[in-house]
Amino acid sequence: MRKVSRESAELVAVGPVADRHADLDGGYTVNFTSFAVDMDATEMMKGLPEDRCQCPHWGYVFTGQVTFRSDEGEETFGPGDAFYLPAGHIPIVAAGTEYLQFSPTGPLHEVSAHLVAKARQMQGA
Repeated sequence: MRKVSRESAELVAVGPVADRHADLDGGYTVNFTSFAVDMDATEMMKGLPEDRCQCPHWGYVFTGQVTFRSDEGEETFGPGDAFYLPAGHIPIVAAGTEYLQFSPTGPLHEVSAHLVAKARQMQGA
């Protein structure tokens, strides 16, 4: 696949997070992600190496605010901001945030599988 839109992407909703995603040719995944509540992913990342996301991302914030915590400190992005994140970060997202991100498919799938399992564990499923 060479293109995807928010409407054509596969929807996976885990609690208050709606993730629309598609794997593109060339080894990258596109995510359109929205958050219905404030979320600090510190607990969700526990169990990953260094208890942080190990996948780099390139993205663009449509609405809301997202902060990424790393060894270098915290950096906050809002509407209209494009970003790059190296591996080793934790997202902290405000309710009403929606952003687009591009990530290498392999590392993203590893982190995503961990997050889905962690969410189910926290929900008692």
